Amino acid sequence: MYQYLLNYHTILNPIIDNEGIVRRASLTSKWYSYEKKKWANAVILKDESKIYTDNEIIPEESIESYFVWIPKYRYQIWDLGLYDSLTEIDTSKVHEIPIIFGDYNTSDTIEGECTTPMESGESGNCSVGDYMTHPAFISIPSTGFRVGKFETGYDGASSTSEAEANERDASKIIIKPNVYSWRSIQVANAFYSTYDYKRNLDSHMMKNTEWGAVAYLQHSAYGSQTSVRINNNSDYITGYQANEEPTCGYTETNEECNRYCNDESCNTAYPNSVLASTTGNISGIYDMSGGTWEYVMGVLLDQNGNPMSGRNSLYNSGFNGTFGCPTCDSDTSGLTSLTNGYNFPEKKYYDAYAYSTIDQQYQRRILGDGTSEMGPFANATYLTQTRHISSWYTDLALFVPYTYPWSLRGGSHVHGLSAGTFAFGDEYGHASAHRSFRIILTPI
Repeated sequence: MYQYLLNYHTILNPIIDNEGIVRRASLTSKWYSYEKKKWANAVILKDESKIYTDNEIIPEESIESYFVWIPKYRYQIWDLGLYDSLTEIDTSKVHEIPIIFGDYNTSDTIEGECTTPMESGESGNCSVGDYMTHPAFISIPSTGFRVGKFETGYDGASSTSEAEANERDASKIIIKPNVYSWRSIQVANAFYSTYDYKRNLDSHMMKNTEWGAVAYLQHSAYGSQTSVRINNNSDYITGYQANEEPTCGYTETNEECNRYCNDESCNTAYPNSVLASTTGNISGIYDMSGGTWEYVMGVLLDQNGNPMSGRNSLYNSGFNGTFGCPTCDSDTSGLTSLTNGYNFPEKKYYDAYAYSTIDQQYQRRILGDGTSEMGPFANATYLTQTRHISSWYTDLALFVPYTYPWSLRGGSHVHGLSAGTFAFGDEYGHASAHRSFRIILTPI
């Protein structure tokens, strides 16, 4: 299960205490315990030639990025997610998700198991109650993966506006607490920045199924099993936690039921923000509820089965592909596709979803991606705003249609009660000040 926790040349395995102090772990002793909800962390140093001895403090200024290990597992299916409309939510669906760790792929030939379907809308031979290897560990074969502990930050930014940059530049990547989240970046630039980051570690932008793998682990016996507290920092600073749980969803304004700010008047900075962690302690993953919406590599296929670029020539991902609405939004170009952008990467680096014109055909999920399995779904109205929500903590639930072909996860600091690890949305793929991304490292 843990063989890939041994140090890479560029990665150190640390112990992080409750004050956020980082020390190099001794590989002769066990510094993590998933059974005790203490997940294995890792750090990448700014100076990779620097040597630290066991238990020596690694100064924060020497750290470039934090990662957390997600071991391979199979989980027990509780709902196949075959929903194609809004009805009423069912809060009894929220439960501890049974998980079994192990470098093992489930099979239809073994009773109580099923082969992972892997395709949009497919259930294969899976039934409720079966155990299924999570697809995140199959599409890119691995014994697990490392996920950025925080939303990706923009190195050197001293204000939230300085962290807005639509560019391909791996040198700007930092993954740390209390930094400005990198935003206003098209999906293609985000993907290729992450792809260029650590090629020797198969770095890439997080996929929808990889987000689902983290979310399910969070709600297993090995995670906090609760609604992760929102990061409501209005300057998009990573690792923060709201002081109070919101009581309403997206309100457009800073209502008392959904407060957000950029100081201690309503939120708390890392390392004292453990309620915003997937484990309820400092070892977990942050910013999966609120902060800013995170683009993930999950994209709609057009009617010919090809991945879409975006809405039109004004609002697109920067990947070559078709447009869902080429004459919408005052775009009079009439272009039906983008041809001068980046080519899509290998299929293993993105999740592809079957074509649809509406955002309620949830059954197009890839089993395990943390979308349709969170049903049933309904509308909820908070003050003047009406949104689709799921049965799991009333998190937002918008599935990709042809006009919004790119997947989002987690919600924003303004989404209040409807942000969360199980929140999912849809977007153009364009550069937006309210969209960020996250990085994955996979053992090679």
